[in-house]
Amino acid sequence: MSFYTVTIDDTGELFRCKSEESLLSGMERLGKRGIPVGCRGGGCGVCKVQVVAGTYRKRVMSRAFISPEDEANGVVLACRVCPDSDIHLSVLGRMRKSVCAPHEPQELFPRIL
Repeated sequence: MSFYTVTIDDTGELFRCKSEESLLSGMERLGKRGIPVGCRGGGCGVCKVQVVAGTYRKRVMSRAFISPEDEANGVVLACRVCPDSDIHLSVLGRMRKSVCAPHEPQELFPRIL
């Protein structure tokens, strides 16, 4: 099992994500109150993010929330995406309000130098 670093570019926060888990599951470990979590199956659209760097595997997402054009631009639902490399993402929609609330950035794992 591989672990990757995910950076939320909007806040500078980092979290680790297993290659077999969704970005949303990893993001939940940040411990922020109010991270919107809906169906976890790609059908509600509340966990919309844009992957700006990195590679990932994706599962089926509702076209009501993610168009083919969105997908081509890295806009995906965090509940339906698993990392294949380190990822940089930006939060969108309803998730932006809670993730980008003022706070001190924190790193949830020590850096190895």
